[in-house]
Amino acid sequence: MAHLWEVNHPYYMTEGNYFQAGCHTRHQTWQEFADEFGDADLDYNWFVRWDWLEGEDSGGGSYNGDDYYRHASFMLQMIGQRKAKLLSFEISVCRADEPAILEFLKPRWEYMKSMWEPLASPTVGAGR
Repeated sequence: MAHLWEVNHPYYMTEGNYFQAGCHTRHQTWQEFADEFGDADLDYNWFVRWDWLEGEDSGGGSYNGDDYYRHASFMLQMIGQRKAKLLSFEISVCRADEPAILEFLKPRWEYMKSMWEPLASPTVGAGR
């Protein structure tokens, strides 16, 4: 599996909400973000996109070889399904945060797949 910082998703998603101000939040550390959203209800808080930004894209400088150097930004996009509200989060991260971020993302990936059933099933269309 590629590291999160090695993935370059196509296109981009603008921070915040085009139709309403105040929908983009910055967090100084991954732990600060996780304290607020780590146990957030999946139905109410549907995380739909993430991007790890380093170097010129992050505004935090380049990786210097120290996995604890907080040089990157982790961007998360969320839909508050109950209120149909688009929110985004910008978290200052370091490479040492990756295991905790993966732990957060994995159940949300499973939720994402459940939202796209039956398309997420590898047997859909089999035998046709």
